Amino acid sequence: MGINDVTGDVRRFKQIREEQSLTQTEFAQALGIKNSTADIERGRTKLSGQVVTELLRLYNVNPLWLFGYSNQKLLHAGKGDVSPKVVTVDVDENENLVMVNQKAAAGYPHNVQDVEWYQQLPAFDLPLPQYRNATYRGFQIEGDSMLPNFMPEDWVLGKAISNMDEATTNRVYVVVMPDAVVIKKLQKLPDPSKVLLISLNQEYVPFEVQVSDIQELWQVNSKLTFHLDSPSESNLLRELQQGMEELKNQMRNFK
Repeated sequence: MGINDVTGDVRRFKQIREEQSLTQTEFAQALGIKNSTADIERGRTKLSGQVVTELLRLYNVNPLWLFGYSNQKLLHAGKGDVSPKVVTVDVDENENLVMVNQKAAAGYPHNVQDVEWYQQLPAFDLPLPQYRNATYRGFQIEGDSMLPNFMPEDWVLGKAISNMDEATTNRVYVVVMPDAVVIKKLQKLPDPSKVLLISLNQEYVPFEVQVSDIQELWQVNSKLTFHLDSPSESNLLRELQQGMEELKNQMRNFK
């Protein structure tokens, strides 16, 4: 698994520095790098997650643009951008479907822009037409807040949403916030700066979140489950007996 366009990200990194009219030393100080950015610009040092984060925070640089996956250079916080901050590819430069299990989900919000962190996660290619021409990611369900539709330890596969304007009310989404990853039904509110997140399990109370606090949004459109319980023989027999009784009652009414 790798990141696309390594020489390109170096070129774009240098472009940002030059646009800010900063020396390599000044740029390094702004980004929290020791000495200068010379080694990065020569391709000797990889861009770390911290540097990518600082580029976004200080200069609104889109991480996807930085690595050659988007033509949109700048992102503006609070404007509803919820696109994935890192996209991974295999050795053939085909995009991977990264799987985020329950344990990884706990650290996901803090590593959402850390390229190296993603390389530790399992990923595979799903060669089905439904998963082409879009970015997908898998997340594992934890807890019972989405019962009965989603069981604990089920996996949901989500399609990346780039902007809150694309989100649809009453659809289920994986919502990545600064301190948590949750899977909820989303409802838009009259106040566009907020959305309501709803659990399918009615024991859990809906709650509002600020759109500006949503880092990524993935629209759930499929799941992997290990809870396909087939009816037992006794249940089938009981259903047959009930059906026979109902048929007998109907026959008596015709007499």
